[in-house]
Amino acid sequence: MRSDLLYLGVLFALFVVPKVLQRFRLPAAVTSLVLGSAAAAAGLFRDDPTIHLLATFGIVALFLFAGLELRAADFRDGTRVLAQHLASQVASLVLVAFVAFSTLDLEPRASWLVALAVLTPSAGFILDSLDSFGLSEEGRFWTKSKAIAAELLALLTLFVALQSTSARRMALATLALTALVFLIPLLFRVFAARVAPFAPRSEFAFLLMLALVCAHATRRLGVYYLVGAFLVGVAARQFQERLPAISSEKMLHAVEAFASIFVPFYFFEAGLRLDAARIAPRAILLAAILLVTAIPFRLAQVGIHQRLALGVSYREGLRVGMSLIPTLVFSLVLADLLRERFAISEDLYAGLVLYALVNTLLPGLFLRTPPPDYDAPHLSQPEWDALAVAHRPRPPSEGL
Repeated sequence: MRSDLLYLGVLFALFVVPKVLQRFRLPAAVTSLVLGSAAAAAGLFRDDPTIHLLATFGIVALFLFAGLELRAADFRDGTRVLAQHLASQVASLVLVAFVAFSTLDLEPRASWLVALAVLTPSAGFILDSLDSFGLSEEGRFWTKSKAIAAELLALLTLFVALQSTSARRMALATLALTALVFLIPLLFRVFAARVAPFAPRSEFAFLLMLALVCAHATRRLGVYYLVGAFLVGVAARQFQERLPAISSEKMLHAVEAFASIFVPFYFFEAGLRLDAARIAPRAILLAAILLVTAIPFRLAQVGIHQRLALGVSYREGLRVGMSLIPTLVFSLVLADLLRERFAISEDLYAGLVLYALVNTLLPGLFLRTPPPDYDAPHLSQPEWDALAVAHRPRPPSEGL
């Protein structure tokens, strides 16, 4: 079949089929991944550079969006509660990494990546899906804050785990990443002073191109595209006063719309690396073990913390916990890193992917709402500001 017809078929499949299947509470991301797996089984698009390029746009846009959603005010308002959540997350990572090291015959660094793949909620995916979870306003606020906080912790842990082969490598990588952190704001200042006044409506192109360049820079550092894209989003948020267009609601919607076009290609490419015909019973067993152990543990962890720290009902706490269950993007990224850098078995790779696929289905099934989608609308910034003020954590005497 001619290649142009094949690409047209992929476009139709990714933009139409997932929307049709959403009526059955099947997330569009899962459908895209399954379509990729079917294409792999048919021998199509393996190592296709066009699909890879489009997938790169998708993952970069998704983490750029997550960085743009990060607001320091949210963390100041919830410092105590978020610190408790992060302490609990660290303890969970240590526990799961130890279990992975003891049972899966992995080296310590690979064990940490497995723990991150199992426990880290996919902030970008969750933020885009908040409206479909049917949470209260307070639940939405804490879901957003905890997802971003957990992602920050995961990115830091990922960096340390991948660069800790030697003190010299860690020092050089830290120096390079620090230089990038200082360089990005400098580039924003230059753009604001020298380019933006003479090139109206160029902010989106600049933001996206800078995210792509920084994503490739961190990819060369060995910490994948997502770190660079996330850093650009965070830096853009800090320029809200000097360059308001770069982090405005219009820009957030533009990045979100861009992601909604290209993210399906990321999941499709992930499916290309998962040949359903080669999934062994051991991979299915591993995924089942993860589901029956990790999911209840994570639900209890968030639900009990919401109850003790904020005084909400266990039911509301568990709804927040369920909204934080999807790990799809982080699990896929880390599964790829584990296979590329640590040569894990195909059974472990497939087990992690299957675990991520199933846990992504759970909010749509148990919250009794439409399924998650990466182009769902979200609260405007003034609404988030009002919500942050209305739901500041109570004094210590009322919680932990």
